[in-house]
Amino acid sequence: MNQSSPSLPSSPASGTAAVDRRREPLLLLAVGLSLLAVSGIHPKDRYTWFLEVVPILAAVPVLLLTARRFPLTRLAYRLILLHAIVLMIGGHYTYAEVPIGFWVRDLLGLARNHYDRLGHFVQGFVPAVLVREVLRRRLGLPAGRWLFFLVTCVCLAISATYELFEWLMAVLSGSAAMAFLGTQGDVWDTQWDMFIALIGAVASQLVLARRHDREIAELLPGRTPL
Repeated sequence: MNQSSPSLPSSPASGTAAVDRRREPLLLLAVGLSLLAVSGIHPKDRYTWFLEVVPILAAVPVLLLTARRFPLTRLAYRLILLHAIVLMIGGHYTYAEVPIGFWVRDLLGLARNHYDRLGHFVQGFVPAVLVREVLRRRLGLPAGRWLFFLVTCVCLAISATYELFEWLMAVLSGSAAMAFLGTQGDVWDTQWDMFIALIGAVASQLVLARRHDREIAELLPGRTPL
């Protein structure tokens, strides 16, 4: 008489992956908060440091409050930490005086410290993934041209809003905000900042869209995280 073969025990790999995926944001948070504390030790200008890390101080509570009902993809959490590190370095030294920016300037014979350009590229690159994730998961927008267009528009709006914030701080604080502005004498600095953020948003979607979609699929009900 045929007997049904005994069921094999489920592999612990999927369970381990799920646990690791839950722990990773906590690890990234611990790393980020530790680096934030270090960046606040004897910064070049305390006021500038505070203004630069305000987005981090605002983002952490939001991420903690939404972690259970709307956990982000691993890609999003990692990029958030990357963006935070860029902000911390810029805040500690001021963007116009970050050492690696001087090194690149001297190496390539540039006219200015371009670390702030990196900061604004990241300002478009990272939010593109976050905005894309919200639009795909909360509004159900499919991947395609309209999603690409909307994500790009939102990221450009974020960049413009930040430039307005810089302007407001300059109006309220006067000369105290000059290091925060970091224009380095460029009258087109605001326009360059938004353009670089636009490039970052476009590049992010072109490079990361497929990987991002795979990680979004992992979070759907009935799917086991890879």
